[in-house]
Amino acid sequence: MDVSLWLWFSVLGLILGMLAIDLFAHRTAHVIAVREAAAWSAVWITIGVAFGAWVWWAHGAEFGQQYFAGYLIEKSLAVDNVFVWAIIFTFFAVPREFQHRVLFFGVLGALVFRGLFIAGGSVLIASFGWILYLFAGFLLWTGVRMIRQRDEHLDPSTSRSLRLFRRYVPMTDAYHGQRFVIRRAGVLMATPLLAVLVLVEITDIIFAVDSIPAIFAVTDEPFLVFTANAFAILGLRAMYFLLADLIHRFVYLKVGLALVLVWVGIKMLLKVDVFYIPTTVSLAVITVLIGGSVVLSLRATRGQGRSALQPPATPPFRVATDEEMAELEPLRRRHSPATIR
Repeated sequence: MDVSLWLWFSVLGLILGMLAIDLFAHRTAHVIAVREAAAWSAVWITIGVAFGAWVWWAHGAEFGQQYFAGYLIEKSLAVDNVFVWAIIFTFFAVPREFQHRVLFFGVLGALVFRGLFIAGGSVLIASFGWILYLFAGFLLWTGVRMIRQRDEHLDPSTSRSLRLFRRYVPMTDAYHGQRFVIRRAGVLMATPLLAVLVLVEITDIIFAVDSIPAIFAVTDEPFLVFTANAFAILGLRAMYFLLADLIHRFVYLKVGLALVLVWVGIKMLLKVDVFYIPTTVSLAVITVLIGGSVVLSLRATRGQGRSALQPPATPPFRVATDEEMAELEPLRRRHSPATIR
């Protein structure tokens, strides 16, 4: 696949432009309603599908199918991210109106880290062909482990990352609006919102360790790997607000995701020296596994409505009072003319 430099810059410009529009649309803190989340989800999915259609038209059916297979894998695995975010936000009692800001910067960081992972993965595959065996084995092991641990969930209270953050970074015990950092009594301090952002970022890096090898099983093209990743995770914020209250209904989704990882692991293993499974077959298998797990989940939980997770009786953080907000100092120190030499 011949990808010019201007095409890379055009795609990056499109991504940054959409992020800027999203940030402007949510410049004021407010609770994202289901209707708004559904509208934004439709926008992001339309952009992702339209880009795939362009790849199909401009570069042929094979590359188009590779993009859609990668996009479907990343979009499906990203749903697991959504459920983890819901657990984190609930445990730390993050006010719903502040959650979009955390997710915006979380997704922005995810794009950077995944770009680095993809670049590193491409170099490794090009330099050491045998590393595909390691990727395949890792995917098979991850899929089997996910099936065995399908009923286990993240426990934020035991997070080592959070403990290290609180040990080395001065932090308040209260949310101060959408601020990540405040100055109080002359001292710069992190707010719990920054700690939550760090935890969200770390969990995404952990998920990327699974998803990046998975997409390399369906395409070797760095451009398709990156764009499928980017367009899949750009809509995660809207997907979170759309699905966060429906976690209890996707009872078989984790099994479906695990089977997808096992499938792409087998595909990658065979691809090295044995047999190349056509992309059309891979796309069909992935679609059936994900679609089937969703349909079975919704049928098994028929009649159940939206239900938000319940926060702990005593959340670890609170919301700052109006008096505490009024006492905040500007982040940048202001020097009087007499002190400037």
